[in-house]
Amino acid sequence: MKILPRRAAALATAILLATSLAACSSGNDKPAATSSSTSSSELSGTLTVFAAASLQKTFTTLANQFEAANPKVKVSLSFDGSSTLVTQIIQGAPADVFASADQANMTKAVNAKMITGTPAIFATNVLEIAVPPNNPANIAHFSDLAKPGVQVVVCAPQVPCGAAAVADEKTAGITIKPVSQELNVTSVLTKVSSGQADAGLVYATDVKGAGDSVKGIPLDLANATVNKYPIAEVATSKQQALAAAFIALVTGADGQATLKDAGFGAP
Repeated sequence: MKILPRRAAALATAILLATSLAACSSGNDKPAATSSSTSSSELSGTLTVFAAASLQKTFTTLANQFEAANPKVKVSLSFDGSSTLVTQIIQGAPADVFASADQANMTKAVNAKMITGTPAIFATNVLEIAVPPNNPANIAHFSDLAKPGVQVVVCAPQVPCGAAAVADEKTAGITIKPVSQELNVTSVLTKVSSGQADAGLVYATDVKGAGDSVKGIPLDLANATVNKYPIAEVATSKQQALAAAFIALVTGADGQATLKDAGFGAP
């Protein structure tokens, strides 16, 4: 077959290009980097996390892990009752991630269009009775908290631990008359451990984390309230990559192992 000069030149060029590509794809060369191979060490900036008070120890641990894996990142943690945190977020407080101790307060943030995407449930928790180590009021059962003269501290009804307490009271058919209603579970635990109350309703994880400062008495209820903890990125966040990475840590294997060690239930 006769090949015209222009066609011959094009053919020669094609042959050279094919030879070059074959050489580049040999097993001795490393593949070119892709976006999926981007190292997490490239993350940088400050990540602000608003989290329920009952998550203080676990999220502090996870934040330290996140910073160790990402040396250019600083995690700023803010802990309080979920109802307080969601109010702050709706009012414009700068936050990148919100982790609530119940779905109700997360729903408030979603309805206010302050959440990006769908919140992910990452843990569960149940209430437990906390008493001073010497148990001065001889509390043995949940119903004992309704006895006259027993000084009980609980969370306020709008706080997840308070809403769970109200639900558990209805299930048990008792009415507790607390001497104090606190805005977060940490305050309840502090009043019990300091001897200012005979008993308090806190999460099982709080009792475990308190060590010898309190004694825990499980609720003797077959259908105790189970609080589900959701986490999500705040819509106004300017650190979307950091927020997504931190949420991935919490919901991933390492985060779940840390939560399990602290006494949280699986999602």
